[in-house]
Parts: sequence; structure tokens; C-alpha cells
Amino acid sequence: MMVMLKVLAFAFLVSQATAFLNATETGDQFVLQNDDLLVAVGKSNAGVSKLVLGKEDLLGSGGRGPYLDCSCVPSGFWAPGSTAKFQLIKGTDSTGTPYGGVVMSDTYASTNQTLEQYWFLREGETGLHMFSRVTYFNQKTPFLRGLGELRTLFRPSTSLWTHLSSNEGNWAPFPSADANRKAVTVQDATTYLGNSTNDAYVTQYSDYFTKYTFSEVWRDHDVHGQYSDGSTSSDGNTYGAWLVLNTKETYYGGPLHSDLVVDGIVYNYMVSGHHGAPVPNMTHGFDRTFGPQYYHFNKGGPDTTLDELRADAVKYADPEWNSEFYDSIAQHVPNYAPTSQRATFKATIGLPEGAKRPIIVLSENKQDFQLNVFDQSSLQYWADVDPETGTVEIPRVKEGTYRLTAYAEGIFGWFIQDDIEVSKTGGSTFEFQWKLGNNGKEIWRIGTPDKSAGEYRHGYAPDTSKPLQPEQYRVYWGNWDFPTDFPDGVVFKIGESKEAEDFNYIHWSVFPGRSNYFRPQPYYDNVNNWTVEFDLTSDQLTDDLQTAVLTVELAGAKTANGNDKWASLPNEKYSNLPYTVAVNGKDISTWVIPSYRSGSCGARSSVVCQNIGNEFKFNAAQYLKVGLNKFTLSLPFNATDTETALLPETVYVQYDALKFELS
Repeated sequence: MMVMLKVLAFAFLVSQATAFLNATETGDQFVLQNDDLLVAVGKSNAGVSKLVLGKEDLLGSGGRGPYLDCSCVPSGFWAPGSTAKFQLIKGTDSTGTPYGGVVMSDTYASTNQTLEQYWFLREGETGLHMFSRVTYFNQKTPFLRGLGELRTLFRPSTSLWTHLSSNEGNWAPFPSADANRKAVTVQDATTYLGNSTNDAYVTQYSDYFTKYTFSEVWRDHDVHGQYSDGSTSSDGNTYGAWLVLNTKETYYGGPLHSDLVVDGIVYNYMVSGHHGAPVPNMTHGFDRTFGPQYYHFNKGGPDTTLDELRADAVKYADPEWNSEFYDSIAQHVPNYAPTSQRATFKATIGLPEGAKRPIIVLSENKQDFQLNVFDQSSLQYWADVDPETGTVEIPRVKEGTYRLTAYAEGIFGWFIQDDIEVSKTGGSTFEFQWKLGNNGKEIWRIGTPDKSAGEYRHGYAPDTSKPLQPEQYRVYWGNWDFPTDFPDGVVFKIGESKEAEDFNYIHWSVFPGRSNYFRPQPYYDNVNNWTVEFDLTSDQLTDDLQTAVLTVELAGAKTANGNDKWASLPNEKYSNLPYTVAVNGKDISTWVIPSYRSGSCGARSSVVCQNIGNEFKFNAAQYLKVGLNKFTLSLPFNATDTETALLPETVYVQYDALKFELS
């Protein structure tokens, strides 16, 4: 309560002045303005060119945004500009609140692709409601390319901003201009700043800076942005610029999707291939609207903290917030579904014993939600399940047919059911029973099945060498020298070894030399083969046993396809990656990890990417013995790939969890 009182006392977050909202056009711009916020959309650059909160310029000279761009045209990136057309909107929503809006539309003439951006400002709010639309109509070229990226960017050019924040616990001061001038590139989009020993970022957070350090997984992500601590503002007050994910229905990849969020730019990545995320194809007839999301700008007193301004923004991270307003502007936003086309999904699910943090996902029917890009109208929703009662409720689900997926920490695999009909007339509560498959008696497991590799060495453990202690996986991978950590390779003894110390967060084929600042030559010894040792007693390995099963679940895999998961690369031997398991020196079988599951994960500061798994079944009597047994988990020796950027030229996997059963 004291924190909230402090914010209310010092942060001028919502105007209490008399009603005022202005939406006007001048010769070179469109202006949206209320009591607190002024937004100018430039006609020549098709983006926000001026943004002022109170009297503070949040963009600076040369700053821009939020604006829209894409990697979607034959040559690559394109940002709308001088050929754009505009529409000015004025109205009053159903609550009696005035609003103004600007719609920008620009067409890439040679291919007939159109990008549209929608900015709306309401009276009494200090933020912009955003929608983005992409269309492609071209019968002569029915398939153009993948929609590689679609994003809006708040891109200031000012010394105002002092800190960046990707989530509640991960924030840092910006590196200074001097530190950036002295920076050494160690990998694509990754620099070493450690020579600037007095720089605040270096002393507090890390010797390395990469935008991937400040990426987030979508499941619980709500707000990210930038903060000014008052030392650089014109009035000595603090400021915040935040992207609020009040809805997530039009993103892709479900709750396991992760993406870049802030690095001096406050991003809204609606589509990207980062970490191996799938992207949709642009085919004739493609027409999709993304959003809404909300860029929120706030102001506090000289002592208002980053956490307090962030907490103010978090209040808006609710899909039911401002639903009346969104209903009122639905007439202006193609493809957006108003409340009349939405329902509340209610269900009860019987959970397996030991299920923690259970979650239910609604997504594209008959597709893995991690690959939900095939239907251009695909939407997604999720919510946590009450672990005690099994109940779950998801508001504002668009009527339609969905796949339901459930998963939980502590439980291997997924619960999946297709053809779930959500409608306003349905009314009933769905009931499900999640029953686990039975491969016999569990003998041991490694790790926690939670869809991440965070429990292993250099995963979620904090980097205690710095006061802000970022999670180790966020730090440039080359900082964690595998040959030093595991001079004899990974040998994990069940009952003795510890995941956080004795199992690495990345299983490399070869420890890379390229893009390795400290060890520029590849290292091969005891890298691609990992050993798991375990004892079996005569009581466990009885004569009547027939089948043994090793379940391997991965939190990510990088094949030679990298992030280009749909491409056919005939010159890449390891586009489809063989992963072999042997028991006591005898190969059981080889699992071929398909290229469409590939993603640059650990090398891009992530431990949650495309989750996949496989069961290795074999004859217990033929392979096992009483006493010491050994599994060998193998990637091909020195399996490399071609990288056009400065990145590791090797394949790797990252484990979620492993389980061994006998029956």
C-alpha cells in the first residue's frame, strides 16, 4: 500500500483535469493530444515523430516511434514512408470517453503488400493503443516469402533514458556511450564491454551486452520498457516508457514463445524467427491484424523507482481492460473481434499427481501451439490452472474451434484434445481428465520437466559476480567455458551428481571457436558424448522385465537449419540432426530431430525454445545388467553448419528432462 501511495503521490499517471482530447491534421503531421500526452505522426516517415509527456520530450531530436516495419518484401526489410496514406479518426466510446486515432496504410507496389498501423489515444490516458495489419493480394505470385519479422519500435534518440527493464527482476543501467565506443564485437549483436571497468552496466550487470540478454518468455510476461531516473530529465522527475501486453492472442508460439523486448528500443515483436519461432507464409489472400497492445508512458517524482513506474504499467496487462473502448473502435480495425464475438472459456481438468504450475492453452486446431502459423486467422489464449481444484477460466476468447493443450511442471509430456468449440451459446464448463501413459516403474529422472533447461549449470542460477545478478543463461555463452567446467566431459552419476553443477545447459557437438572471444579454436575432446551412470539391483532388474524406456525431452535444439526452420538446405548435412542413445556400449537407436524444430537457443541467451521429445525403447535383458550401467547420449562428432553471421558453427541440444523406466 505504501508503494502505491508513493506512486500516486509523485507519478502523474492519469490526468484529473477537465476533459480535453484533440485530433487534428497539419501540413506535415497528424496530432493526437490530451491533457498529458502529445503524439505527432509524421506524414513523411509514417511513424510517431514527436511524443511529449507533460513538457518532457520522450523521443528527442531524430527519435521515432512507435512505428511499424517488417522483414517481408523480396529484398528484406521495409518500413512505410512517404507513399503512405492516412486517416484521422475522432470519436467517443461507449463509456463517454473521447478518443482520437490515426491510421497509416502503405503499399509495397511491386508485390502489392500493405502494412497498416493504428494509433489510438483516449482522454485521461497516457498511452497509445496499437494495432498492426498485414495484407498480401497477388494472384501472379501466390507465395511470396515468409513474414520474417513484424514489429513496432519506440526508438528514442535522447539521453533521457537511463535504464532498461525486461521483467520485474531483470533490469540494468544502459551502457555509456564511452563503453559502447570501446566495445569489442564477440558475436553477432553481442559486444564485450569489460574493458570499461567503471561503466555502471559493467560494474552492476555484465561484461557483455546483447539484445538477447533482455528477451522474455511469453507465458507470464506482461510489461517491458525503459526508465529515466531523473538525472537526465529537464525537470528532475522520473519517466517510463513501457510496452504492455494486454492481449497475446495474435502472437504466435503460445506461452513457450520468447522474443526480444528492449535494448534501447522498446519493441513489440508481433512476428519473428528468434529462438526458432515459426513465421507464417505470405500467400495470396493473407490478411491479419495484430493487437491490441498498449504503449504506456508515465511520470513520477524524483524518488519514484523503476519498480514503481513499472507497477503502474502492469495494471493494464489485462485482456479485459478497456474492452468497451475496443468494442467502440472495432468498426475502424479490420479483423478485430468485439465482445459480441467472444466468450469465456471455463473448464475443469483432473491433473496428474505432482503437477505444479499447470496451464491450459487454446490454439490453432490440430496443430502444436508452438507451430500455430498455418491458419492466418489463428489465435491463442492461455491461463494457469488452479492446482488444487483443476479449474481454469479464460476470458474474451474469440468464438471458434481450438486445440486444447495442458502441461505442468513435474509432468512429462502434454495433454492434448482437438475440436474444442468455444461459443457464447455453449455456456457449459468443459471437463477433462489428464491420464499419464505408463511405461512401467520410474527408476530415475534428471532435471524437472518444466519445458526449460534452466535447472542445469549456467541456466537460472544467478551470476553472483555482479550486484544485479542476472541469470547465467542470459550472459553470452562464451563466458561459460565448457572445457573448464567439464574437463572430462559430462559424466552424471544418478544419486550422486547434481543437475545445477554436473549437467550443462547446452549439449554441444563441438565447443565452438567461431564467435568465442576467449577460446577462438574449436574444442572437441569429451564434448559430443555425454554419459549417464546408474546402478541397478537384482530387485529392479528381475527376470520378468521386458522393456526399458528412456524418455528424452528437449527444451531446444539447433540443427544446421538454425532459425530457418522451413528451408530446404541440401548442402547442410545436419539439417535433420541425428541424436543417438547407447547403453553399455551398444547403440539402441537414433532419433532424427527434424529441421522444423530447429532454433538458435542457448547461443542467443535462452533456455526455453521449441520443446520436443522422444522415447527410446529397448529390450531390458539384452542391454542392461545388475550393477553399474551407462547411457551414452551422442550428437555427431564435430557436426557443424554454415553461419553467414558471426555465430557458433555447430549444432546442439538443450535438455528439459530425462526419465528412465522399466516394465
